Amino acid sequence: MDNFKKQYNQARIELRKELQVKSIEAVPRIVKVSINIGAGAALKDSNYLEKISADLIKIVGQKPVMRKAKKSIATFKLREGSPIGVTATLRGKRMYDFLSRLVDIALPRVRDFQGIPDSAFDGSGNYTIGIKEHIVFPEIVLDNVEKTFGLAVTIVTNANSDELSKKLLTKLKFPFKNKNK
Repeated sequence: MDNFKKQYNQARIELRKELQVKSIEAVPRIVKVSINIGAGAALKDSNYLEKISADLIKIVGQKPVMRKAKKSIATFKLREGSPIGVTATLRGKRMYDFLSRLVDIALPRVRDFQGIPDSAFDGSGNYTIGIKEHIVFPEIVLDNVEKTFGLAVTIVTNANSDELSKKLLTKLKFPFKNKNK
């Protein structure tokens, strides 16, 4: 998906002209993409995290890291050190491939898709998208899915404001909700 990388570079060039800065290095860029899956059901089913990991490997193309509980919480029957989720951090080619599939294929496949909210910026220029079902990704075969799970996709930029980050993502054709409707 070198096409997305070309689109990304073109978007940064356009943004440089729009912001009227001298150097391309002054234009915001995407640093990494982090995909997180919390799996509370793993406390009851020990194989659940392996199933999630296998599906996440298909989606992102690399092995995710197991996350463990930092402290015990009796009401959730959670013990310190228990595996409770997986995460994968993408950079470089895998990041561009994933973003291309996310924008062009996965998000349009979401049921009743109206666009992604522009309120999910964190104040530092990073953007998080919550996807309720992992089956929107084309790598997942529906016949093999026992249980769907959600995932959080965080796009980390080096922008110092949400406004600049949104301009970059808009140039990359991220489908933000149209507030005029």
